[in-house]
Amino acid sequence: MISSETVERARRVKLLITDIDGVMTDGRIVYSVYGDELKFFDVTDGFGISLLHRVGIKTVIITAKKSRIVKLRARDLKVAKAYAGFIDKRIPFEDVLKRFKIPEDEICFIGDDLIDIPILNRVGFAVSVPNGMEEVKLIAHHVTAKPGGRGAVREICELILKSQNKWDEATSRYFK
Repeated sequence: MISSETVERARRVKLLITDIDGVMTDGRIVYSVYGDELKFFDVTDGFGISLLHRVGIKTVIITAKKSRIVKLRARDLKVAKAYAGFIDKRIPFEDVLKRFKIPEDEICFIGDDLIDIPILNRVGFAVSVPNGMEEVKLIAHHVTAKPGGRGAVREICELILKSQNKWDEATSRYFK
């Protein structure tokens, strides 16, 4: 059961920011014998992001690890901005605030590790995945039922859309 406080926080969201490793992936990084880095993304998370875009909710990626894969995934998902290679995530977060002119209390951030805490402490809707660090789960307003890399982002996208009564608008083309 989702609390009324969680629904109210989701109702205010105008921008979703997500981490990559451990949130949009299960946190594993696989290297091929040729040194190629592989990450595994859940297609339902990507579709959830596209549903947000249909109703005008922007998305951003902020991740500590620089990776060509992150750029490719961000491009595929048409996220508004992707920041990679930032151990101090406050730096890109400040740029997000200036660039999008959205108040902190109208931002949702999904994180899983200690370096996400400075942003989680500032946003209006702080979310952790169940595979996140205990310290992160303790300060989060909500912990998803689904783990990172396995539909957690989609779960939050749906929660936001349904809380804002925009679910039908985002999905109507599939029910004609």
